[in-house]
Amino acid sequence: MLRTEGLAKTFTLHLRGGMQLPVLSGIDLAVSTGECVVLSGPSGAGKSTLMRSLYGNYRAEAGHIWIRHHGEMIDIAAAEPRIVLAVRRETLGYVSQFLRVVPRVSTLDIVADELITRGVAQDEARDRAGALLLRLNIPRRLHSIPPATFSGGEQQRVNLARGFIAAHPILLLDEPTASLDADNRAVVIAMVNEAKARGTAIVAICHDAEVRDAIADRLFPLSPTQEAA
Repeated sequence: MLRTEGLAKTFTLHLRGGMQLPVLSGIDLAVSTGECVVLSGPSGAGKSTLMRSLYGNYRAEAGHIWIRHHGEMIDIAAAEPRIVLAVRRETLGYVSQFLRVVPRVSTLDIVADELITRGVAQDEARDRAGALLLRLNIPRRLHSIPPATFSGGEQQRVNLARGFIAAHPILLLDEPTASLDADNRAVVIAMVNEAKARGTAIVAICHDAEVRDAIADRLFPLSPTQEAA
């Protein structure tokens, strides 16, 4: 479902006289249907950079990022922006650590919109969004409120609801349980394993050892690259 070949990414530090900071080099990663691969390695090894590159937020300077989209392998590293947007809309979901949404839109509508933009009727989308929010322990009294004033854990659960409700064939999870208590971590573990059972291919960053052991089929180790040149 997802494969990288020789993926490389270097950042140029313009405030440091153009210093080159290599972060990724020669990354070959493959993720199959129904598999969860957890990126592992110390801070600075490039886990977040790899995740953002897979989603197309960072442009790879070398290599390929192949995504299976409607039965065809699309190279995100070389695709036109409109193709990247179509892949994100229909195939490649991403749950970041932080909730970024339009202000003053209710929590229910933020989650339901992920279905409405895919052609689901508004009433059905809102019903499904409400049920998922309740499963993630967001009480009904909060559904009509914009999430800007929510706690960090509540915002993360709204983000998870928005990421999971569309049932993308490929899902990227960046620390999905970082702000959650034990009960809510258990809910997320169950949701990840249900997604795997449906055939979703998942790449995750997860520093919580208990969660990592519960969802990972295998680890993909990353090591810091050479010192900036």
